[in-house]
Amino acid sequence: MTAFEEMGVLPEIAAAVDEMEWTLPTDVQAEAIPLILGGGDVLMAAETGSGKTGAFCLPILQIVWETLKDMESGKSTSTGTAAHQSTHWSMSLFDRSDALAVTPDGMRCQSRAQREWNGCRATKGVHGKGKYYYEATVVDEGLCRVGWSTSQASLDLGTDRFGYGYGGTGKKSNNRQFEDYGESFGMNDVIGCWLDFDMREICFSKNGDLLGEAFRLNDRETFYPAVAMKNAEISFNFGAQPFKYPPPTDGGYIAISSAPKENVRSNPKNISHSENGGNSKPSNNAPQAIIIEPSRELAEQTFKQIQSFKKHLKDPVVKELLVIGGVNVKEQISVLNSGVHIVVGTPGRFEDLIQCGYMSLANCRFFVLDEADGLLKQGYTEFIDKLHKQIPKITPDGKRLQMIVCSATLHAFEVKKMAERLMHFPTWVDLKGEDAVPETVHHVVVTVDPQKDKSWHNLRNHIETDGVHSRDHIRPGDNTAETLSEAVKILKGEYCVRAINEHKMDRALLFCRTKIDCDNLERYLKRVGGNQYSCVCLHGDRKPPERKANLEKFKKNQVKFLICTDVAARGLDITGLPFMINITLPDEKSNYVHRIGRVGRAERMGLAISLVSSVPEKVWYHGEWCATRGRNCSNTNLTTQGGCCMWYNEPNYLADIEDHLNVTIQQVGPDIKVPLNEFDGKVTYGEKKIGSGSNYQDHVQQMAPTVADLAALESQAQLLYLKRHLTAH
Repeated sequence: MTAFEEMGVLPEIAAAVDEMEWTLPTDVQAEAIPLILGGGDVLMAAETGSGKTGAFCLPILQIVWETLKDMESGKSTSTGTAAHQSTHWSMSLFDRSDALAVTPDGMRCQSRAQREWNGCRATKGVHGKGKYYYEATVVDEGLCRVGWSTSQASLDLGTDRFGYGYGGTGKKSNNRQFEDYGESFGMNDVIGCWLDFDMREICFSKNGDLLGEAFRLNDRETFYPAVAMKNAEISFNFGAQPFKYPPPTDGGYIAISSAPKENVRSNPKNISHSENGGNSKPSNNAPQAIIIEPSRELAEQTFKQIQSFKKHLKDPVVKELLVIGGVNVKEQISVLNSGVHIVVGTPGRFEDLIQCGYMSLANCRFFVLDEADGLLKQGYTEFIDKLHKQIPKITPDGKRLQMIVCSATLHAFEVKKMAERLMHFPTWVDLKGEDAVPETVHHVVVTVDPQKDKSWHNLRNHIETDGVHSRDHIRPGDNTAETLSEAVKILKGEYCVRAINEHKMDRALLFCRTKIDCDNLERYLKRVGGNQYSCVCLHGDRKPPERKANLEKFKKNQVKFLICTDVAARGLDITGLPFMINITLPDEKSNYVHRIGRVGRAERMGLAISLVSSVPEKVWYHGEWCATRGRNCSNTNLTTQGGCCMWYNEPNYLADIEDHLNVTIQQVGPDIKVPLNEFDGKVTYGEKKIGSGSNYQDHVQQMAPTVADLAALESQAQLLYLKRHLTAH
């Protein structure tokens, strides 16, 4: 049995993983795979290159296949059926508001909606005669009402004549009549809910103190435990566990879960779902999983991984589809209509297909946001919220929607807020903590100082600059801010070539701040070096087929250098990459970690060099105010003057990065010579660290002594058993 099988992964998937030479699961896979297989929402934070894609693709693929297998064999997969047949009471997955979540065991409800009330009723109710009791405990601050309601009542408890509630404000409510009753309650308070059919009354208690009659009942309808809440969370105990404040033994009250069978009725909404939802076959264009990526390159990468993982999964076959721009949409619609189970793609094409009715969300079981911080920074917050609202929170076969969010910078404020808004009871798989640089990456800074290095005065065949100073009077020898800014742009082209030559780089990522900087660097390298500096570009203005072809050329070592922007390179998985150069530092601290995380992967050593200007540099900054968003824009005024430029202060950004990482990044001189022996022993970039200075061990080596000890103990145990067995006979 493989290590992946021990986590519950199907043997067929484990075999495909084994063929990919994944001997052991990574840390994030070991944590996340069992959680997703168990049915929970998961937030993943881990370093780039840590195996996040496999951590969510493997379990999703397995659950989708198992669902298809059950449907094929005629088995009901409805949790509604299980809930209906169960002897345990719980809150209903079906008789609830869309924005209210219920845990898989049905014993806790949560709503993160700030403005509207969301409610839920239990899977069973009582009628006829008897005295019944259950407890509700407030486990998170918010507004809430608990109590009893009939199946005719609305879910916002106490707003019609069929619902009877007691709220955290200390008021009781029925038929929109809110009256003072008892005391207010909140976090950690336990509310007892009492129903007496003999006396026809409803009472409540707070932390064991009975508050007296709240309502008189005029009929003997079936009453269900009920709750309504705003941005709150409540747990329930119907009697399966000992009550914290049990009712007096002489009062005749019993736990509602102990009600006589003849006095118990199942919630009709639970029954209808269990009878009608279990074996319904989803329509062809209704996938069970949608995975959203911020770029087409990352979408293609995830799509290929799914194809690799499903290699041995047969009968039934899981069908996947890639939906990205640059591909004929009619082909994608045709595949959708023929039947698809997992869809991977970018937001734009997803939105087109869903809005036009070509893709249904009716059977969506998994909603995955990969590189979530990248999606939010690109402005897709509203799209994500809209999509989440459209997806039913329970599928027709009774499965709860699972949401999985992963990113290398999960601690970003925007990601946390989104998770709080959309996810329910998520488990954090936080193996990264705050941003940190992998130990396999040696990162250094080279200061570009045009006041000390005046070689730019005499350069004739220098890199073409971005044009922000096209209207300024730039003259070598001047010390104006504009002149020094232009000088930095020229010198950075020279320093880039110098770094390549000094370290004999034949494979590297070169990060530029803007698309025009990428284009200029590409032309410059080809002009000064030809095949010696063979390179391609990857950014948003290049056509999709060209971007795909350029990435493949780099991956196949047909060119030496890939020049790209942050957005284009996010999440790219290129193994064994030895070098990376920041032509300009990113203005986002987390993007620095994203960039240098491209090297030093798969436990191989990497060198990241950042060229940092000593003086402010004037750069393009196109915002919403720019009519063309930068395309052919020539407004070189500052943004404060209605233009599209800003002053970029790299020393400040460097200080922020160092403060964020709590490190001082090593400075090297303009010759860009990096002393290897100071980097924890002699290293060869792109290779695993060797030599006397290294104590590197891979996972197998680390585990070998322990495995040997276990084998010896197993042998001793078997010999001892045989010895005792033979002695006894």
